[in-house]
Amino acid sequence: MGKKSVKEDKNIYFQSREEAGLTRAEASELMEYMTESKLVNIEMDRTRVYPDDVIAMAKVYKKPELCNYYCKNQCEIGREYVPEIKEAPLAEISLGILASINNLSKQQQRLIEITADGQITEDEYPDFIKITKNLDELSLAVNSLKLWVSKAKLSDSIDASKYDALADET
Repeated sequence: MGKKSVKEDKNIYFQSREEAGLTRAEASELMEYMTESKLVNIEMDRTRVYPDDVIAMAKVYKKPELCNYYCKNQCEIGREYVPEIKEAPLAEISLGILASINNLSKQQQRLIEITADGQITEDEYPDFIKITKNLDELSLAVNSLKLWVSKAKLSDSIDASKYDALADET
């Protein structure tokens, strides 16, 4: 393996490759279509990174969170619409999902009252905003769970083939 870089302001792709314990040559070989020089340019922020590049790096480096990082920080659409997914332990994610579901369950009747007529009146805005924020929290928790599953499959914490086979059945 080559020498470790002493560069201090490494971008996330550079850091991820190093964390994976790969040289640029090894990484580019594993990604097949990406040349070492293209990888250098991505890591040194000399060239634009494309979604296919990020997907390849996420797979090779076993870091699915790179995809969310790209969407949230480097894609023009994603900067506006994609939330940043936080990594967390499974228990914390599960409790977050359950807390969100519990809150939404309590707000279910109010949501029906607000939306039944197809209009949101001035006095309904505060409750409607609170409900939509709770829905956003649930969505983030679900996406955190999906990220956790992706990482667990890559690290063999869960059997990826068994998981995928069962997921396809349902």
